[in-house]
Amino acid sequence: MHHPIPQTAGIDIAKDQLDVCLYPDGATRRFPNDAKGHRALIAWLAAYSIQRVVFEPTGAYHRVLERSLASADLPLAKINPRHARRFAQALGQLAKTDRLDAALLARFGALLEPPTRPVLSPTLEAMKELLVARQALIKDRTAALNRQKVVGSPLLRRQLEQRLRQVARHLAAIDAQLHSLCLGDADLTPRLAILMSIPGIAQATALSLLVEMPELGSLDQSQVASLAGLAPVARDSGASRGRRTIRGGRAHLRQALYMPALVAARFNPDLKAKYQALRAAGKPVKVALTAIMRKLIILANALLRDQRNWSPKPA
Repeated sequence: MHHPIPQTAGIDIAKDQLDVCLYPDGATRRFPNDAKGHRALIAWLAAYSIQRVVFEPTGAYHRVLERSLASADLPLAKINPRHARRFAQALGQLAKTDRLDAALLARFGALLEPPTRPVLSPTLEAMKELLVARQALIKDRTAALNRQKVVGSPLLRRQLEQRLRQVARHLAAIDAQLHSLCLGDADLTPRLAILMSIPGIAQATALSLLVEMPELGSLDQSQVASLAGLAPVARDSGASRGRRTIRGGRAHLRQALYMPALVAARFNPDLKAKYQALRAAGKPVKVALTAIMRKLIILANALLRDQRNWSPKPA
């Protein structure tokens, strides 16, 4: 029997089991966290009108389930565990069990309607893993370079030089693998070329955009800025007008856009004019750069939507 009332499913994911709760129906079930359990879960959910399936990331435990649910065309919302904890605190829910957590996630999804997000393809998943490793190597390189400035021991200096050479080799290998994976994907190759046509966007940033926001090209301006955490958030109360700030969104995406924004503010003719106008109006450097980051992500979305390379605006 099909239940027509829209439902939100909350899933608490453990190594061996899945606790599931529906809201507002209140139905609960437990399934094994394996292929057979995933099939049984999907069959059970098929009897309901599911608006979204809400879960928290749990590393290796959630990835196979995520792919199984995506293959059944279920709308998935993977939420930050910190947000779920704050929601529980706001409700005064102190007790914590797997079934209570599933019910909490279902209620969170129904009331707050977190955005659903497409599951990364196997290629993008592999690229994401490489990009995470790349970011860690860059941090290692920065730390080694900073230590080089203050270390006096010849032995430690040699070790730092060896580490820097090793990091350079590993970065080169990762970059080559990322490029190979992208070129081996018929959908990603033209998208990469479009992004790299934008002045200020180099290969590393373009790859980060493809991985961190696979929806690029299918969003409107407000959606893309909000998902990137680059939409100004008002803090007004009564007659008091607070400062506009940015918050939330995908932090890795903002980090990837920072250096390109610096470059674009100098060498992209359209964005350079925007940056200079903001600075002339008295805006701080950080505020002006945030505006350029927002312009970059909106521009990238528009170019991918229209399937065209960047070209300067006619004079």
